[in-house]
Amino acid sequence: MKALIEVQKKLIPDLLTVMQTRYSLLHSVNLHQPIGRRGLAESSNLTERQVRSELDFLYEQGLLEITSKGMLITEQGKTVLEQMTQFISEITGLSVLENQIKETLKVENVVVVPGNSDDADWVKQEMGKACVSYLKKILKPNATIAVTGGTTMASVASVMTPMEKGESFLFVPARGGIGEKVENQANTIAAQMSRKAQGNYRLLYVPDPLSEISYHNLIQEPSIIEILQLIRNADVVLHGIGDALTMAERRKTPDDTRMKLQENEAVSEAFGYYFDQQGNVVHKVRTVGLQLEDLESIEFVITVAGGKSKAKAIKSYFKHGTSNLLITDEAAAKQILRDASL
Repeated sequence: MKALIEVQKKLIPDLLTVMQTRYSLLHSVNLHQPIGRRGLAESSNLTERQVRSELDFLYEQGLLEITSKGMLITEQGKTVLEQMTQFISEITGLSVLENQIKETLKVENVVVVPGNSDDADWVKQEMGKACVSYLKKILKPNATIAVTGGTTMASVASVMTPMEKGESFLFVPARGGIGEKVENQANTIAAQMSRKAQGNYRLLYVPDPLSEISYHNLIQEPSIIEILQLIRNADVVLHGIGDALTMAERRKTPDDTRMKLQENEAVSEAFGYYFDQQGNVVHKVRTVGLQLEDLESIEFVITVAGGKSKAKAIKSYFKHGTSNLLITDEAAAKQILRDASL
């Protein structure tokens, strides 16, 4: 395929530009449908005239449907979109980025989606779709999936689709809630994933973080012991990576602890552990749920994190953390490589 792409670039350079433009428009309609021409022009940085011309072509090919509410993608359009994804990845250099990130972070598998999730929510949704696609390949009947909280995991939940019929899957929160928006809490995300995947779920009703006394009292409760057993025996873990100081803010961390994090140059957070740039643990929050050491016995650990602002955090986590797959975006991947070259 690479040889064919290089020939096309030389013989018909405009062809690749047109293909990317039409792919991008199909992609935008699929994400935001129903959507009008003006909305597409604003999201694509094309003029309304350019958008109108391309949409007319896509409509004539039977890839779009035009309604009074706006444009919708047809089933044929969805098929073409899926078929073009790998090709677009090749011509935009994403497959090269994936291999470079594999080498840099020493991770088994990497998926890079276009864009920067700092700037556009749809990029998080694309990371979510990549996660769901991978899940469908690896899930075995009666598997248990543990999920953490956060906006990225919420995006994964928003694009979850039904799993194989006749197979039972259990979704559980990987840890307690941290007092953030309810839609971003692990309990909510596990329940939403379960509903969309047509599986089952169990919830963990404990706050995060906890005092030492509260922690030891809670983990002796029979109902907590039962759900913790399910969480620690999960077959798959889905988790994000947080920026250290942002997570400290969300947890309403005391000033002395925040100062400790700043003095120790903490850059990332996952599972209640704060890491510095070398991947050393500089602080640990007392939480009920998955601990970092529990990941060693999990068959599949999937990390989903993107955005240029998260590059240092991602690199920091992978100095210490365990993961079979990193799903990230183009902006984060390029920044990781820039930082690595310094």
